[in-house]
Amino acid sequence: MSKFLLKNVSLLGEAPTDVLIQDDLIAAIGADAAGKAANHDSAESVEIIDCAGLIAVPGLVDLHTHLREPGFEASETVLSGTRSAAAGGFTAVHAMANTSPVADTAGVVEQVWSLGLVAGFADVVPVGAVTVGLEGKQLAELAAMADSRAQVRVFSDDGKCVSDPLLMRRALEYVKAFDGVIAQHSQEPRLTEGAQMNEGIVSAELGLVGWPAVAEESIIARDVLLAEHVGSRLHVCHLSTAGSVEIVRWAKARGINVTAEVTPHHLLLTDELARSYDAVYKVNPPLRTQADVLALREALIDGTIDIIATDHAPHPDESKDCEWNAAAFGMLGLEIAASVAHDVLIASGKSTWQRFAEVLSHNPSKIGRLAQQGQAIAVGSIANLALIDPSQTRDAVSTESRSHNNPYLGLKVGGEVVHTIYRGYFTKRDGKVAAGGRNHAAPTDVNSAAKVSN
Repeated sequence: MSKFLLKNVSLLGEAPTDVLIQDDLIAAIGADAAGKAANHDSAESVEIIDCAGLIAVPGLVDLHTHLREPGFEASETVLSGTRSAAAGGFTAVHAMANTSPVADTAGVVEQVWSLGLVAGFADVVPVGAVTVGLEGKQLAELAAMADSRAQVRVFSDDGKCVSDPLLMRRALEYVKAFDGVIAQHSQEPRLTEGAQMNEGIVSAELGLVGWPAVAEESIIARDVLLAEHVGSRLHVCHLSTAGSVEIVRWAKARGINVTAEVTPHHLLLTDELARSYDAVYKVNPPLRTQADVLALREALIDGTIDIIATDHAPHPDESKDCEWNAAAFGMLGLEIAASVAHDVLIASGKSTWQRFAEVLSHNPSKIGRLAQQGQAIAVGSIANLALIDPSQTRDAVSTESRSHNNPYLGLKVGGEVVHTIYRGYFTKRDGKVAAGGRNHAAPTDVNSAAKVSN
């Protein structure tokens, strides 16, 4: 049995208190915690952790992570990706389906799920492909993936758009049977052929093929109407434009069951960075304008955007250290997300730690139907926690990913995650990820698809 006491920790920005963790549960909070720790069995040691100045939030949950395994282990593995997740305060990540083979069968999603159990740094929740081979022609084995040990509830062809409206309608109808959700990569392919960056002044000056905002907005508009028509859940991946925000805002006001995410890079970076021709800034959807960044920030604060999702997309050096047109799309994100959220919500003075927990823990858990993640910090809840130092400023480096396509190098960020506790086990402490994961034989319902209202 393990037992430790977090001394003088602030739960979501409230007054400092003590939290006693025993095995994988929160055993006591407040004076009761200190009392139980002091009265423990003499044969059982209690480790005391000084948490003065630290903010405790529920373990972070990422709805959009590319772990690359199987097939692209040169970029990332489930082990390295979940170590990176632990470094960023995440205790659960949803692994996207664009692997090789594609995660479009029960066998592949169970393989990814099992690799997560072995790694032991975070719950790994596979996302199933919507279509066979991500080819957009035939629905994948959605029900089989939902019934597998991985209990898939989120389905996405991310990296590609389900552009056929009839196929998208059928997918939305199909997942209703098991309370699933389609997470759409909104990109009209005919409007983005050869596109390299945001269509605008900068693309015109650089001579790069532009990626118009309407390519994203037109798909979102279509899909929210389809979701309304069939009465299903729709999740919109990586909003990047002010127009997309307005469509989602309209859909929610109409009562359509739609949720939306924004990435850390779309909350912070703009297309002006493309002037360097450094392909580390090449991403899908592309970095947009400062006006778009401001609209996305406001939408996150007012609740139009439900969550921050990293779209952590590692690539080997040779895929980025080349000319812009030949480079791969994608950026790292797991180890920066908490700091960007701190900047947008807390350091700005525009929101609260409660909202921070909503967008990085509670809401992604609800969308993904995860019963054992995103829980309130309360006695009896599973001890999944991130402890953040809001006063600490650091260089925005990545330490755990196999890849180095980090667009934040050179930036100073605040809100450092100093401890990550996963199911009662320290997977990160004082800036360092543990040498070995929890190696926890998690129960088969670790990704339980509990019935949760949206």
